[in-house]
Amino acid sequence: MYKILVVEDDEKILKLTKDRLERYGYDVAVVKDYSNIKGEFIKEEPHLVLLDINLPNYDGFFWCREIRSISKVPIIFISARFSDMDQVMAIENGGDDYIIKPFSFDLLLAKVKGVIRRTYGEYAENDSVDIYEADGVYLHKSQNIVEWKDNKIELSKKEFALLYILITNLGNIVSRETLLEELWDDMNFVDDNTLSVNIGRLRNRLEAIGIYDSIKTKRGQGYSMVKTW
Repeated sequence: MYKILVVEDDEKILKLTKDRLERYGYDVAVVKDYSNIKGEFIKEEPHLVLLDINLPNYDGFFWCREIRSISKVPIIFISARFSDMDQVMAIENGGDDYIIKPFSFDLLLAKVKGVIRRTYGEYAENDSVDIYEADGVYLHKSQNIVEWKDNKIELSKKEFALLYILITNLGNIVSRETLLEELWDDMNFVDDNTLSVNIGRLRNRLEAIGIYDSIKTKRGQGYSMVKTW
């Protein structure tokens, strides 16, 4: 079953679109937090996005670029804006197609079927998004990159592994023993100070992109990452 993420703040259109797509066998997810559409996209991992232009906070062009920065998933714009320039901007910002409101649901279904067929084929499966997100901080796992707002920085393998363990346990204490066991295969050759040095480097790296004082030392226990961004 293909999943479609619908980004539409008109409740009437949203309900009609969701009901019709589900009737034809699609799994439909809807955006609830319009300030974090990128995060909801990562969480839902859809095969296709239906994206309005006029949205709260930022417009659809902005969110299309944000999605395109992490995924090649097909995006169909649906908007009441009908000028040639709007359609050109939709394509230039990464959209695959454009539907003008009010629209025929038969046309919508035909375009959805067409773009899914072209993108995936009958038996293809969608690649999973290789990103972990925590309250607006994005970890690009295949690249060892951490992203916060408009800032990105590449970490070393150890730094990224440390950050991933801490942020996936956000608010909880992770013991020094657990971190050492996860990051070093042979603890017999690891000085206890090695972990402290790597934590210090990670703190500095996070500060370089604007995240300060998020890694707390819990004496006699380990480390904890808390949301300070």
